Amino acid sequence: MSNAAGRHVAVLMGGRSAEREVSLVSGAGVARALVEKGYRVTGVDVGADVARQLEAIRPDVCFNALHGRWGEDGCIQGLLEMMGIPYTHSGVRASANAMDKPTARQIFGAAGIPVAEGRVCTREELLAGEPMARPYVVKPINEGSSVGVQIVLEGESDLSGRLADWRFGAAVLVERYIPGREVQVAVMGDAVLGAIEIVPLGRFYDYETKYQEGRARHLMPAPIHPAAYAEACELTLKAHRVLGCRGVTRADLRYDDTAGEPGRLVMLEINTQPGMTPLSLVPEIAAHRGISYPDLVSWIVEDASCDR
Repeated sequence: MSNAAGRHVAVLMGGRSAEREVSLVSGAGVARALVEKGYRVTGVDVGADVARQLEAIRPDVCFNALHGRWGEDGCIQGLLEMMGIPYTHSGVRASANAMDKPTARQIFGAAGIPVAEGRVCTREELLAGEPMARPYVVKPINEGSSVGVQIVLEGESDLSGRLADWRFGAAVLVERYIPGREVQVAVMGDAVLGAIEIVPLGRFYDYETKYQEGRARHLMPAPIHPAAYAEACELTLKAHRVLGCRGVTRADLRYDDTAGEPGRLVMLEINTQPGMTPLSLVPEIAAHRGISYPDLVSWIVEDASCDR
């Protein structure tokens, strides 16, 4: 049921992160869906004056459609807490811990959720020598949508060329590459919506593959062994809870079935603000459960709150 009548929703989108363009697409889709459901909607392209903008328009709730740094990492959440404006998705602590990959890995490991072997090193250390035996994956510690991710395979040239224009900070996360399949699981509230398998047509499920039509096949529900499917859902819900997430989240997992099924699952990360674009996975998983895009968006708004 929707309580849309008279409610004013500010849709926060854009921002200054590397995922600005994707956020604008997510925000536009969310705004259209909320108008369709009867909400009064104001789109806000978030900049340094966002607090002044919000004071001027005085929304009842903010739909946080920002992606990447400053939007998913607890920054905007902290501002909204201080202003007392209910907002969608996870709170300050959960957002910060989920966005910082080394911190999330520690939390997952302490909870018994399997993660890949990994370490944090500096860019200079990475360029000076191999941080671990190949194959491995190089990641920024606090970006989303596979921004900056590099897979380093055996027999390839060194990383100096690929990291020449690295702009994601001095710290780098290096993880053991997990062969197999890409499985993603959505949570809504305190229940799992389902698991989907992504089959990229290129090298891996990178930024372009995620947001360009025809670059990957989506298999819903994920056609993996039933025991592995159940485990993927269980691990995702556990990760959602131990991070303290709320609302809708999406987990990224690797499923290593190279030795046969059921295979081995490894948690990569929890996305506290999944994309809402036409190619995004949470709306697709929800649709398979009979939840329309407008209904999903409305549910997220009605679930909004402050932590305090």
